[in-house]
Amino acid sequence: MSDLERLAAYDRMYDDLLKERDKVLSDMEKLRAAGRNKGATYQQLLAQKLTVQNLIGRFEIYGIKEK
Repeated sequence: MSDLERLAAYDRMYDDLLKERDKVLSDMEKLRAAGRNKGATYQQLLAQKLTVQNLIGRFEIYGIKEK
């Protein structure tokens, strides 16, 4: 894998993380609006949100930020 291909892969990964974060936040909001913010599904989404945010934060440590 060339350096350019590796860079493109990191860009795709970062974009996918941002999309995943947005989807998780949307799903959490739907559950919250339905009053289901104490259930297992909501708790799993919360854990997923924290994981994704941690990964995005690691990118930002190295200067890769949202556009």
